[in-house]
Amino acid sequence: MATQPQPERKSRKWKWMAAVMAFVLVTGTLGYVNRATLASWGFDLFLADQVKKKLDQSYKPLEGREVKRVAQTKKEDPFTLLLLGVDQRDQEIGRSDTMIYTVVRPSDGAMLMISIPRDTYAIIVGKTKKNGEPWEDKITHAYAFGGPAMSVETVEKLFGSHVDHYATINFNGFRDVIDAMGGIALPITEDLVNDDADHEKFVVKAGQDKYNGKDALNYVRYREDAGGDMSRTGRHQIFLNAIMEKASKVGQWTKIPELIDIMGHNFSTDLTSTQMINLAKSMLQTETRTIYSHTLKGDGHRKSKGGAWYYFADETDLDAVGALIEAWLDPKLTKSQLPLPEEYEKSKAANTAATTMTVRSSAVSEAAAP
Repeated sequence: MATQPQPERKSRKWKWMAAVMAFVLVTGTLGYVNRATLASWGFDLFLADQVKKKLDQSYKPLEGREVKRVAQTKKEDPFTLLLLGVDQRDQEIGRSDTMIYTVVRPSDGAMLMISIPRDTYAIIVGKTKKNGEPWEDKITHAYAFGGPAMSVETVEKLFGSHVDHYATINFNGFRDVIDAMGGIALPITEDLVNDDADHEKFVVKAGQDKYNGKDALNYVRYREDAGGDMSRTGRHQIFLNAIMEKASKVGQWTKIPELIDIMGHNFSTDLTSTQMINLAKSMLQTETRTIYSHTLKGDGHRKSKGGAWYYFADETDLDAVGALIEAWLDPKLTKSQLPLPEEYEKSKAANTAATTMTVRSSAVSEAAAP
């Protein structure tokens, strides 16, 4: 016959259950207040090993280039990353429709993203004419001629700044990823109708709460607005920011292995799996993440009648971008000390002026009061 539990044992049992319930409530509350830390802890406990194995398949260092070591601690120095968005279809080599020179500051969660229009006229490093003279062409062709290595060296030549790392992403791989994430938000206020005789035909309806992978990819590919290459580059930035914003949500971290599987051969980089994981955690755990973006200024025209259309970067803007990059790579500068692209500085100045006018108006009203 089974013996009845002793009162003391029963008391200990209920105290233990109460402690467990209290722990669940406390961790749940802490998870709400500090969800990034809880997600990082859960990632380390359940997903780190399998994610590392999957990311190892994407590690493709560039031959002949020394790779900068990205520290494994949160307080690491700034570094540069060339992000290449490739629109590759079927068996074609593809071109880098998106080229973004990025300065990453993991210690303060700030990123500077300089977009280079695909038709920018540039010296293609590593390719020469038959007479030995430099090959000048649209910068997007660097990828078609020599893959990410030639793109990296061509961008280094354009900016006069070193590229520490690269990451290549085939936009086609995003389609299924976005669907797996449940769609992304995009600021589309008017229908995007691509129906030119020489273009792919599609329509992206405006005003949707979320856009699926097909519509999001067509948003990137749309090219019939008045802004031309500049507008398309801006959409690329919005698209990438929307994906980063969705991926940063706490509910998405458990999907990481599935998302990496979907990307498959569509992603390659010379960042090791450990570096990518530590970098992602570092950025995630930073209290505020700020992205400043700028697109190279310039003018588009043909070099000769009937010739190819090129985008010629403005030399003054190129110098300004070079100064921005140099400052952002200085680890001694704090986030508040960093110079910003011109458009942000103007916005900041306008806000300051508006605040000053408000203060002055208040002072005048007070002085005029009886």
